[in-house]
Amino acid sequence: MIRFVVVVAFVALVVGLLWPTLSKLGFGRLPGDVVVERKRGGKFYFPFATLLLLSMLLNGLISLMSWLGR
Repeated sequence: MIRFVVVVAFVALVVGLLWPTLSKLGFGRLPGDVVVERKRGGKFYFPFATLLLLSMLLNGLISLMSWLGR
């Protein structure tokens, strides 16, 4: 369990450090990401498609690690 937490923390760190590069490639602005802007300066942003894609990638990575660990 501790190994899993360390891997998740490491992946979060790498994604956080690479986020400026990833945003230039289109992550964070995918079709399906919700952006609501109001005229009075309010803005709501929910990256639904980006979170879904990252979830699938992390799930695949964890499955691969589990498969290799057998």
